[in-house]
Amino acid sequence: MAPKKKPVKKKNSGRVPLENNAKPEDLSTLSKKELNERARKFSKQYRVTDGDKFQLKKYSTIPDVDMGPEEKPLIKQTLQLGVEELAELQDKMYAQDKWSLLLIFQALDAAGKDGAIKHVMSGVNPQGCQVTAFKVPSAEELDHDYLWRCQKNMPERGRIGIFNRSYYEDVLVVRVHEPLLQAQKLPEKFVTEDIWENRFKDIRNYEKYLYRNGTKILKFFLNVSNKEQKKRFIERIDNPKKNWKFSTADVNERNYWDDYMKAYEEMIRNTSTKESPWYAVPADNKSYARMVIVSAIIKAMIDMGLEYPKVSNEEIADLKATRKILIDEK
Repeated sequence: MAPKKKPVKKKNSGRVPLENNAKPEDLSTLSKKELNERARKFSKQYRVTDGDKFQLKKYSTIPDVDMGPEEKPLIKQTLQLGVEELAELQDKMYAQDKWSLLLIFQALDAAGKDGAIKHVMSGVNPQGCQVTAFKVPSAEELDHDYLWRCQKNMPERGRIGIFNRSYYEDVLVVRVHEPLLQAQKLPEKFVTEDIWENRFKDIRNYEKYLYRNGTKILKFFLNVSNKEQKKRFIERIDNPKKNWKFSTADVNERNYWDDYMKAYEEMIRNTSTKESPWYAVPADNKSYARMVIVSAIIKAMIDMGLEYPKVSNEEIADLKATRKILIDEK
């Protein structure tokens, strides 16, 4: 008889694992404090805290929780609770006018960036939120440094800024496609084998500068699998309402999948910091990805210590006097 094989020990994924076949819970009976604590613990699983030890292969593209069709109402309810809490926190941030929050979304095509932004921010007051989608750089943008077009779109104090792609494209797509680097017209002395390390350093310093001036940055990598991306591309082709979202260039980029995975891994490894962390979000399930994102945002905003501005006793007295005048008005 052959000797029994020892059970294979699974490698630590870098996340807090959930029980096998765990299911979403009904959170509607929890207090606000309990909900916020759940959000903190839930999002922590996907926050990259290991810095230079980060390995993308340790982060799954699928959730650890059972997400069957019968769970859809509960998932929808959970996301709605998060959206409502986010709306209240955003209102406080807008009133306090001290912090700003920048949310950066990076991913390969069809990973769900647009949908995540739409659903997660659905309850936020438009006056306190601004979305910027970065496309192929214009001639004017190429005549500036790569941070320039993002810098001029940074959120004001009290606002949430959302970047659909960002300056991180300049260590991703520009790194994968060398002609794009040449188009940036840099002096030759700066185009060396150290250029990516230098850019990582510049980005870390830039984000540290922003944080020291009251801008909290959260960065989300929507981690979609090659198989799921292919499925979504086919859906876009088959659905006339989604044809406009599809480009044959997106399919061509699949030829560079391994190059992109390497670029994403090095980018996250070199730019995830305590103040401006990356979240490696399992994006094969869109609803789950959105719950991770809203939980991370709630956690970050709670840590800001947001509160409505306090009114002095003199101002309260003035308000009461004004109220009396309005009531007595004929």
